[in-house]
Amino acid sequence: MQVIFKVIRQKENSPPQAQTYQLEVEPGNTILDCLNRIKWEQDGSLAFRKNCRNTICGSCAMRINGRSALACKENVGSEIQRLQSIEGRHGATPEIILAPLGNMPVIKDLVVDMTSFWNHLEAVEPYISTSARKIPEREFLQTPQERSRLDQTGNCIMCGACYSECNAREINPDFVGPHALAKAYRMVADSRDTQTETRLEKYNIGTQGVWGCTRCFYCNSVCPMDVAPLDQISKIKQEILANKEVPDSIPIRHRKGLIELVKQGGWINEPKFVLQVVGDYFRDLKGLLRITPLGFKMLIRGKFPLHFEPSTGTEEVRSLIESVQQKRGEK
Repeated sequence: MQVIFKVIRQKENSPPQAQTYQLEVEPGNTILDCLNRIKWEQDGSLAFRKNCRNTICGSCAMRINGRSALACKENVGSEIQRLQSIEGRHGATPEIILAPLGNMPVIKDLVVDMTSFWNHLEAVEPYISTSARKIPEREFLQTPQERSRLDQTGNCIMCGACYSECNAREINPDFVGPHALAKAYRMVADSRDTQTETRLEKYNIGTQGVWGCTRCFYCNSVCPMDVAPLDQISKIKQEILANKEVPDSIPIRHRKGLIELVKQGGWINEPKFVLQVVGDYFRDLKGLLRITPLGFKMLIRGKFPLHFEPSTGTEEVRSLIESVQQKRGEK
């Protein structure tokens, strides 16, 4: 069948331009197969990355019709079916749009500069602590159960698909990204590592670590290896909240205060919530001073209710929250 491939081509520091190529292909051909044919048969100047062609190395990650994926994994037939189910168009010559990964500058065509990707990975120290490796004259043994905790995160091939689609990374250049935090959980979960508390303190800082995640779920939806980075980020959050040695922070107070206030009233008592989170229960004077002007404006405009009326069904809400907390072993 005839398929049109529209490739978004770009050189460094220049605007992108779309270039179309038409191929006679089989439904089972992968997108990477088609790119190879375009380069070999039609345009040798087209640039893209590739290596294993077997969903192992992650080199050929790119945006395929708007979502990040591996060109060696996606085939023409399934991609056209996906498009038809979304757009409802049948009969016309199908068109597949290929673009470079997002959140990284373009070097040329479908090749991006992944420096920030690797730098953010290095920032979480994705390797077992040195002291844990100093075991004389024998290997460091793990039980099957201990090793099984590393299986899912160990499947990450560092393709960059999750990083490309991360909304938090797009607006916050300090956020290390879902790939790094998925690898960070692998270190936290590893029984051989001796730096768990130090790691949790580091991942708890501001919006650089786990609290920078906006929970948009894109990282899970595009991961070709089912690593589920968002799930790993949530696990780190639970470890932080359960560890009493990790210093208190605004994100921790935000999470705990939100749950407590919903338990008390069914919905959020917003004035009290702000005082708890920003003012740290009247202990953070700088935080209180920062929100004082806003508080006065709210009072003047009648937006600061002095009386809070709990919602209907508060008891049911409280019961649900407490059931979940008991199941997780939380207080």
